[in-house]
Amino acid sequence: MNRRDFLKVSGLAAVTTVAAPKYAFGAAKSGPNLLIIHTDEHNFRTIGCYRDTLTPDQAFMWGKKSIVETPNIDWIASHGALCTKFYATTPVCSPSRAAFVSGQYPQNTPVVTNNIRMSDDVVTFAEILRRRGYATGYSGKWHLDGGGKPQWGPKRKFGFEDNACMFNRGHWKQLEDTANGPRIKARTGGKPGYSVAGADRKSFTTDFLADKTIDFIKKNAGGRFCYMVSIPDPHGPDTVRPPYASMYDAMTFEKPRTYDKPDAGVPTWARKEKGGYGQAKYYGMVKCIDDNVGRILLCLRTLKLMDNTIVIFTADHGDLRGEHHRHNKGVPLEASAKVPFVIYYPSKIKAGTIVREALGTVDFLPTIINMMGFKTAGREEGRDASQLFAKGKAPGAWKDVTFVRGTGGPEANWLGAFTGRYKFIVSPRDIPWLIDMEKDPDELKNFFLDPEYRSIVRDLANELIAYGRKYKDGRTSVAKIAADLEWSAKGQGKYVPTAPATRPKAAAGARRKRRKGRPM
Repeated sequence: MNRRDFLKVSGLAAVTTVAAPKYAFGAAKSGPNLLIIHTDEHNFRTIGCYRDTLTPDQAFMWGKKSIVETPNIDWIASHGALCTKFYATTPVCSPSRAAFVSGQYPQNTPVVTNNIRMSDDVVTFAEILRRRGYATGYSGKWHLDGGGKPQWGPKRKFGFEDNACMFNRGHWKQLEDTANGPRIKARTGGKPGYSVAGADRKSFTTDFLADKTIDFIKKNAGGRFCYMVSIPDPHGPDTVRPPYASMYDAMTFEKPRTYDKPDAGVPTWARKEKGGYGQAKYYGMVKCIDDNVGRILLCLRTLKLMDNTIVIFTADHGDLRGEHHRHNKGVPLEASAKVPFVIYYPSKIKAGTIVREALGTVDFLPTIINMMGFKTAGREEGRDASQLFAKGKAPGAWKDVTFVRGTGGPEANWLGAFTGRYKFIVSPRDIPWLIDMEKDPDELKNFFLDPEYRSIVRDLANELIAYGRKYKDGRTSVAKIAADLEWSAKGQGKYVPTAPATRPKAAAGARRKRRKGRPM
């Protein structure tokens, strides 16, 4: 099927309608299954296979003896591929998720911050596979249908036909089935709540969603399926069911290396905020996730589906967990923006493959659809990185750069061009920053004005300018950012900073909410 035929069949203006047929071409009989296990706010250093890629001072951020083991996630990496530089295109829930499912940049979905409805004309990877005859489904947190909370089974399915256990928003700790469908089990005054009291291996959300995943796999084992389970942990609140709740209480956690960093010269996006570094409950959530990954893998093995199933473990964004004296996400620092991405596909990916080029969540759709041997809808703005996984090297014209942006409108936040080694970040309120992750993995030093890095700054500035024009990112036209990019790309004399833009009220309000730690 060529792109023109695909557009006719899929009806792009109506791909998300409720009345769309379940299968456009009957049950698919060829092509691999696709299973995505997706977590929320997951610090990559809590995963064993990621610690193995780091130096000891970076791997053991909370102490050499204070770690959580993740053998099941590690198995996926050791038998497939691991991306060392996979970034959230925007390191906040909704924008990252929209980029992941659509292959488009946040400003074009147009989910640039949390709780914005994704555009009806977005074509997701699930819709593409549904049109190919795949059974499709989704369970867990969606966060792409506005402010509804929990809002079970959104009417706009975006290709995920079995979405009864999809909820729009919230980090609920207990779920249950009822005659009227799933609901939040923990209740206070008849209203859903976040309590973990009484949670067990059936009702705790991570376990509940793993059960739904296993049920879907068993139901569709005779055909081809695409399923995404979105676990709302290890996002706060930092609570988990027994025995995970006390499993790591005896551990002593050290301050992260950057916890007491100096205040001088710190850009607005990296300033200290309230944030501790206790990891006991966070580790418990991670361990519970890994154990359930093991249950899902066992189901695939038992049904003899492993050889023809692509298994992916990833997350929407990271969590600083005390690094840089901060919690949560939303900034270009590594523990916020970098997320785990491991993939198992035995017929295409050699076991133990390491991908070191910078990729973003926006690259997922074109990569996975091409790797599966199908054509995309032609709307994607990310890159097809399938050759990196299948051949272990980039195609000839490949540029090692991905673009990462903060939340909000054009003047609200920062914008960056990231490579496997460098981060070049421009902001309406700060001088540009260039981080060299090889020389300064703690991200404390700005190399922007260092003459030895002038060519790096020039190249990445030109990449950002080209990106802004091609993908209509108004942030590159903000007066201060535009002036900084112009000097960075072409300037010959001394850099003279322009006046910083005033922080928009909406962005400041969102910042205050994050400081309060309100669950999204």
